[in-house]
Amino acid sequence: MKEILVLAEHRKGELRDITLDLLARGQQLADKLRAQQAEGELTAVVLGQDVGTFADTLSSYADRVLVVEEEAMRAFNSDAYQEALAHLIKQRRPAITLIGHTAFGIDLAPALATSLDAALATDCIEVDVEGGAFTAVRPAYGGKARMSVLLRGDVRIATIQSGSAPSPSPRATRGEIVSIDSPLAGEIAYKKFLEYADTSAGEIDITQSDIVVAVGRGIGDPKNIPIVEDLASALGGVLACSRPVVDKKWLPKARQVGISGKTVQPKLYLAVGISGAFQHVSAIKGANMVVAINKDPKAPIFRVADYGIVGDLFTVVPALREKILKAKSGK
Repeated sequence: MKEILVLAEHRKGELRDITLDLLARGQQLADKLRAQQAEGELTAVVLGQDVGTFADTLSSYADRVLVVEEEAMRAFNSDAYQEALAHLIKQRRPAITLIGHTAFGIDLAPALATSLDAALATDCIEVDVEGGAFTAVRPAYGGKARMSVLLRGDVRIATIQSGSAPSPSPRATRGEIVSIDSPLAGEIAYKKFLEYADTSAGEIDITQSDIVVAVGRGIGDPKNIPIVEDLASALGGVLACSRPVVDKKWLPKARQVGISGKTVQPKLYLAVGISGAFQHVSAIKGANMVVAINKDPKAPIFRVADYGIVGDLFTVVPALREKILKAKSGK
């Protein structure tokens, strides 16, 4: 049986959203393996202490949940995680192991791959399998292009971008929960977790909003950004931007939508003055609806937009905001 192994990520007593993204991608791979070889199972792994609640949640999305309880992994420690996960991978020989492309995964995956002499693809947008061969698609040249790579060998690891797959639906039948003895010999004294330091306290997470209004270089000047921000506020959404706006330091990196920024899956994505470069469009594929405002009728963004408005944003945006506020007031 070919097994897809997914590492659950949790922090401060909560499962991170990236875990569901990984489970969705893992389920796609398991389904494809079953279609090709009549075999394929999805297994989630959760490491830590007092993680029973996480295991219960994960069992609604996987065939099996492996639980390793260990005090040394109460908080994330890449060395402890590496030791525990390497033990499981050697023991179970999964077809591929999926880890989130987060600060957590970026710290863990390269060292884990080195210790196992495994093939590693990072920052992946897609992972696929055909005839037993696993391939991954990842950005290159700062998101200006993308490459397809073949994961050779028997041990494969991929880190997956957040929002790269639609959220999975819970299963009618829960998967089994299996407790695994911790392979750690003891505490890792040379590397200890001290505390979480939130460097961006108060910063809005654009990946969590149902409505994202993004501004591009078409805004012309940073003093014009409040025009679009007012529209986002009227819609009850958040303000985001394309890479040129970040490069000019008009908005912080945390607001960037794109392969080199954040991938979003809102119910509504409104692109204002954004041309629609590949690296940006790739990060909004999961949006339920895309609306674009651009004065260039040939802008690439219109190729992916569900609705497009060809016009000057300085005319369209205030008029649209006024209509929205009037509709909300019932007048």
